Amino acid sequence: MTVLGLARVWALVCSAGWGWAAAQASEAVSLASPDRGKALLLQRQDSGCVLCHQVQGLPAGGALGPSLVGLAERSTKDQARERIADARRFNPQTIMPAYLSTEGLNKVANPYKGQTILTAQGLEDILSYLFLPNKATP
Repeated sequence: MTVLGLARVWALVCSAGWGWAAAQASEAVSLASPDRGKALLLQRQDSGCVLCHQVQGLPAGGALGPSLVGLAERSTKDQARERIADARRFNPQTIMPAYLSTEGLNKVANPYKGQTILTAQGLEDILSYLFLPNKATP
């Protein structure tokens, strides 16, 4: 990730009020990895992405959320980053989890209070996979 990219992530953290845990907010984001992103997308237990979304190049996913096939043709990486971080900013009634927010959550189990689902690194890894050119179609 470039210095500009890191600055953008930090600016989002500071300005959006996502309530990141302090350790995650100060976490250094290394170069994004499409391989780590693919692994996160496939983790049904941790991220759950393929439970609701079709993702290009991955085995069949769910149809509850919009397809992520061709996302790079209809969205920018920054727009996708904001939606994954906390889709409630765009649709307060969404059922999509707030992946980088701890604000306004209800009935969070004690071991998970104050923790986000993804780290900043995890989000960048997912974006690097979703915006990878020339992926094979499912």
